[in-house]
Amino acid sequence: MLVEGTLRWRVTEDCPFDLLVGLCLRDLAGLEGFGDPALPAVVPAVQRQPASRHVLAAARSGWRPVERDRPPELAAEWLRWWRRAVVRANAAASWRTVFLPPHFAAFDRELALQDLVIERFADAAAWAEERRAEYLAADRAHRAEHAHDIVEVVRSREHELGRQAGSFRLDIEALPLASPGAWVVGPDTVVISWSLRDDHVAFRRWFAPLVAALV
Repeated sequence: MLVEGTLRWRVTEDCPFDLLVGLCLRDLAGLEGFGDPALPAVVPAVQRQPASRHVLAAARSGWRPVERDRPPELAAEWLRWWRRAVVRANAAASWRTVFLPPHFAAFDRELALQDLVIERFADAAAWAEERRAEYLAADRAHRAEHAHDIVEVVRSREHELGRQAGSFRLDIEALPLASPGAWVVGPDTVVISWSLRDDHVAFRRWFAPLVAALV
């Protein structure tokens, strides 16, 4: 996890396990395109193979493939959970998780989603653990470069204004997404693709106007 800043401002970057699991489950269930904002599919891609419990939950909830203006129950439950997870990701250590087998009690009020989690958690967790390990390895290798990108953009803005940066906080969730880009998912939280984060020129080009708005 990257933390950069001063007493006045702070930028964090992480790749939380729960967000990885959540996006993997979304794609396993064939719910790509759902979300607010809708994030791209994960990479490497996961294969949709809904298992029996998921099928039963789908039948019970009236689930059927995507009706964008009238999201099915499973999609609506996933979206409610995702909004909570984004907030929680910035309030808890990234290794802490609500995905606690075998009963996954955190989803007791979201039965269609709970059925999906029970059925597919092993697949999603294995995928997420691999991605988390990749992120941590890249973080160890390139943390100084990423920190430099952040600090230099803020300093450049300070020189442009002729004053120190005001108080602000930004939490960046770096996730393995199929399309490069950045998406605002909360008041102080942005999701960015790994491909954007690893492209130093593109990252600075994206980050500079954001800092200008914050500073």
